[in-house]
Amino acid sequence: MRLSPDQKIFWQHGFININLTIVTTWALMIILVLGAKLINRKLKSEIKTTRWQNILEMLVIGMRDQIKDVGLNKPEKYIGFIGTMFLFIVTSNLCTIFPWYEPPTGSLSTTAALAICVFIAVPFFGIAERGIKGYLRSYLQPSFIMLPFNIISELSRTLALAVRLFGNIMSGGLIITILLSIAPFFFPIVMSALGMLTGMVQAYIFAILATVYITAATQEVKKKKIKTLKKIQNG
Repeated sequence: MRLSPDQKIFWQHGFININLTIVTTWALMIILVLGAKLINRKLKSEIKTTRWQNILEMLVIGMRDQIKDVGLNKPEKYIGFIGTMFLFIVTSNLCTIFPWYEPPTGSLSTTAALAICVFIAVPFFGIAERGIKGYLRSYLQPSFIMLPFNIISELSRTLALAVRLFGNIMSGGLIITILLSIAPFFFPIVMSALGMLTGMVQAYIFAILATVYITAATQEVKKKKIKTLKKIQNG
């Protein structure tokens, strides 16, 4: 019984190896890229559109509205990053319906890589909105004494993102494997359906948390803009 797809190695040379996590990750990325290109080639601005375009529009509008509801007033700037992560995670988790498939999100290396992407994106968007001085100043809020605590918070939430997603997906897959060996056929099917639902929820939570962190990194500039607009309105 494997706890992680990292344990199945196809090729190894020294400390470099190609394992099941790498293979499934690249396979999913290729499928998503090719699927996006195929759908985009048939996009229409007419009233009557294809079924795939309707699904795509529902996804994009839904993600855009969710990002805006969290607090980012220009979701178009962030939907490329947040939406891509969400689609990768949810596709990875939903593909568990296929026999012998092991999701790459069941590997700590994959979830850590996703969390590191969020860790890098937060200051990237924060600096883009507030400038490097404005962003670094946020680490001293509300007092310079909070500097070490704010730094620890940045690191700990990155670790929490990685471990939360990994733990939920890995434990779900492990439970299904155990049930397949000791329980009747019908019960593992129910658990697989529940696992798919859990996978979708985990993808949603990961994307929402990433959005919240980015919002926190960019919100000060918005407060300043609101104050400036109020001053202008008041003369």
